[in-house]
Formats: sequence, structure tokens, C-alpha cells
Amino acid sequence: MTSFAITQSCCSDASCVAVCPVNCIHPTPDEPDFGLTDMLYIDPRSCIGCGACADACPVDAIFPVDLLRGTSEEAYVDLNREHFADDVPHDEWDEPVFPATLAQHAADLRVAIVGTGPAASYTASALLTTGAEVTMIDRLPVPGGLIRFGVAPDHQSTKAIASRFATVLRNPRLELVLNVEVGTHVTHAELLDQHDAVVYAVGAVADRRLDVPGEDLVGSMSARTFVGWYNAQPEIAADSVELGPAARGRAVIVGNGNVALDAARILLSDTDGPGGLAGTDIADHALTALRSSDVSEVVLVARRGPDEAAYSLSELRPLLARADVEVVVDGGPEVSAVIAGAAPGSKAAALQGVPVLPVDWSAPAEPTRRRLVLRFDSVVDLLEDDGAGHVAGVVLDGGAATVPSGLVLRSVGYRSEPVAGLPFDEATHTVPHTAGRVLDPVSGEPLDSTYVVGWIKRGPRGGIGSNRADAAETVGALVEDANARRITAGRGSARGFRRLVRTRRPEALGRREVESIDRAERTRGEASGRPRVKLATVEDLLATARRR
Repeated sequence: MTSFAITQSCCSDASCVAVCPVNCIHPTPDEPDFGLTDMLYIDPRSCIGCGACADACPVDAIFPVDLLRGTSEEAYVDLNREHFADDVPHDEWDEPVFPATLAQHAADLRVAIVGTGPAASYTASALLTTGAEVTMIDRLPVPGGLIRFGVAPDHQSTKAIASRFATVLRNPRLELVLNVEVGTHVTHAELLDQHDAVVYAVGAVADRRLDVPGEDLVGSMSARTFVGWYNAQPEIAADSVELGPAARGRAVIVGNGNVALDAARILLSDTDGPGGLAGTDIADHALTALRSSDVSEVVLVARRGPDEAAYSLSELRPLLARADVEVVVDGGPEVSAVIAGAAPGSKAAALQGVPVLPVDWSAPAEPTRRRLVLRFDSVVDLLEDDGAGHVAGVVLDGGAATVPSGLVLRSVGYRSEPVAGLPFDEATHTVPHTAGRVLDPVSGEPLDSTYVVGWIKRGPRGGIGSNRADAAETVGALVEDANARRITAGRGSARGFRRLVRTRRPEALGRREVESIDRAERTRGEASGRPRVKLATVEDLLATARRR
């Protein structure tokens, strides 16, 4: 009987762990490295090939190993096996963990969740399981957060988890309130007047900066802006990114995490061939720009060496296996020696076989050759001005190298912004908490019925599935407080909150309007053989919502 393997689109939410009859999927949520690995792994020594994990996987990431074909797919067979190379089979089971339940006196608990992304959706799912009623609020006219606006369009299997979250949004005990911003249209105090508790799942909406001269030149932007541009984030204009002659044929991305690889991959991808971007839900304006793009080379600049790269092997290996993209490492004998001597299974070892050579930056990018250049152990000094306020190049390592480029993306991390009405730690860019309970910075005691989950709680780390365990912790604390009568059930009503929202924000949208938008986008997609064609502006979204 063949074993199974987990592949690139793994969301790490551990749905597969719960159904495995032989405990062969690790790390489990009870193990210390859960949330720290690139993905989950199946131990081929223990797997009995039952396929229960594949049925439970929300993102279609698990396959029998004998169905994985080609260099890029077969690489995941090795990744799963290598993860257990120095380990013994796991034959002991952890104690079962049961979800928290509400006591009878708290059975009609009403909770507001601010946000509709993965952290918010996992939180809503857990709360609905307890019997609570939930109101989800988002400042944008469509739900989804990171799923809709962060996952790369060529990772459609990862986006499949949206179907699971859509089931949560359709629950009759959940109310959607969109196009409403907490802190602008309603306050934290008003949320608490109409709900028994409030959970903030607002993510990390700002970017870390390089703090170098020229960072604000035209053509220099955050990777978050670029990702939002190709994902039709309605707050990012269609003309925000220039891929024509102004780009000088080359893009420089500062950073080498998975977001940087996403951006590089999109810039170097085919648009209309088999498996091209034209078959995805990429924004129409981005597809048009990429079809005529002058960018043929992408350079990833990282401060650390090849063994400390921020990307995951599950994202790098498919890129290395592509026949249409040449990958090189810009470096000399020192970098070459680090890669050649790297331990098996390490990030540096994954680059063995990749050419390592000093790149001649005086030569223009070749328009007929797609190339990805990895440059390690480098620091950005400044971004050059072309004399007209547009970026012309990136100066590195005290002037040792200047990389000509008219498009520079900084991908050095996200950070959260302060939330109106809540304390905020400026050092960590998170809300101070204990197990999700927001803490008063003066007394150190929990604030009244106020909680956090996701990146605003733990910082911008971990993928989609990391939010499942995080949400379970916060919901567990909330239910414990309700059962101990530290939360008083029965504040406000759904009708009262709807009346308040109509008064403050007549343009607010609900479930029916969201369903109208979803139908319209899917209908547009069917006409062109795509999953959906996204509406890319607030105006178009609102107009479609009202056209029920």
C-alpha cells in the first residue's frame, strides 16, 4: 500500500492530524515545533495509505506518493521523508483535547469579531461550535483578508480553504457587517454595548521600512502593495505598478521570505501558456500589465547567508525545478563553499547544483531570458534617483555593487498598527495580552471582555493554519471567562447593532450583498475559464452588491 505525502500548499492547520489513525503526521499542535516548520509532514515509515488525511485536507495538499510526477512534485516525497531522518517513529498518542463549551447561563453569548481573514474565521468557527452568536465586521466590502488579498493567484489550492470559511460565513448564527471600520464608524465601546465580548483579528496592515535614502522614490514600494495590486485589493490603484520601460527590465526585491518568492514568481511567470496566470483569479489589470511586462530578471537581496534564508524549502524547490526560469546565486568562492558544504536537508544544500558566479550588473537584463538571482549577505545603502524622482538602481554593500532597476520591492516584514480603544506595544507592534485576553498596561489586569487573535496578538509570523491553534487558545479564554461570569451575557442585541450601523454607515454590506458579489465574480470567471474575475474597486464592489 502506497504512503501519502504533503505538498507545497499545506496550510498547517492540522485538520489532517486529527483524522490520522496511526499518528504519522507531525508536528502536531501539542508538539513544541508546531507552527515553526514550513509545513506538516507525513512519516512514510508509519503511513498505512488510508487516505483519511487527504479527505480532511482543506487545501488539497496531500497525495499518494506514486501520483506525484515530475521533479517539482517528487521533491515533496523527499521533503516528507527527510523531516523524519533523525527521528524515531511516533507510537505514543497525546491526551485528547476537547473544545471549550459554554455553561447554560452563558448559552446566548454574543461576540463581535473585527476582521474576516483566517484568524477571524477560525475564531468564528470555534465560537459557533460553542453555541455563541457571532458578528463579523470588516472595513472592506468583501471578506477573506489574507486568503483573498494575500495568497498568490498561482496557489489556487491554498485558496481552497476559502470554501471551508465560506461555510462558516453562511451559518445562521453569524452576521456579516462589511464596509464598516471600527474606530471610524463605530467605537470599541459601542461594540461592547451591543455584544458580550469583542475579539480583534485585524492582522498586520503596515510594512517595515528599510530606512535608507531614496526609499520613497516612484517605483519603490512595499511587497504588500505589489501583492495587493495583483490580488485586486480595492484600496490599491490599478496603475500603482509600472512594468514597462521604466522598470529597466529588472526588479529588485529586498528580502527573501515566501512573500518575496511569491512576488518574484508572479513577475517571472507565463501569462497565457498551459498553467499560466490567465487561468487564475489574478486581477485583470495585473494580468494585462504582466502580458506586456519588460521585467525578465528578478534579484532577491538578503542580509543573511544561504542557510538563514527566510523562504521555506516548499516554496523554493518548485522554483528551482522550473525549466523556464534560470536561477543563479550572485557570489564568489565564499558563498560557493557555504553551499557546497551545507548539511543535507538544509536551505543552503537546496542550492547545490545552482550556478554560483559574480553577476555583471553593468550588463542589461536579457529580455528573452527569465532569470532569478539570489544575492546573500548584502545590505542596501540607498536607492538611486534617475533625476526625475524615479528609482534607477539599488546601491549595495557600501557601494560594492549597484543593481540597475526601476522597480524595487521591500519585503522585510509586516507590522500591526494601533487599534482604536486598545493598548498597544510599540516595541512588538502587538496588543499586550495573556492567552488572548487584552491587558491593561497600567494594572496588568484583563480589560473588560476584550480579546485578540492572529498577527495583532502574536506578531506577523506563521501561515494560515497557524491561526487555528491560536484561535482555539483565545476562544478557550473567552469561554472560560463567560463560564466564570467574568463576562456578562445578554448585552445589546443583533437588532440594536444593525440599527446603529445603518445610522452610522448606510453603505454597510451584509451576507446577501456578499453573495451577489461572489456570484458576479464567478460568472465573469466562467466566461473566460477562470475561477473568478475579481472586482477591483470599492465602487464596482458596492455597485454589484446593490444590484441584487
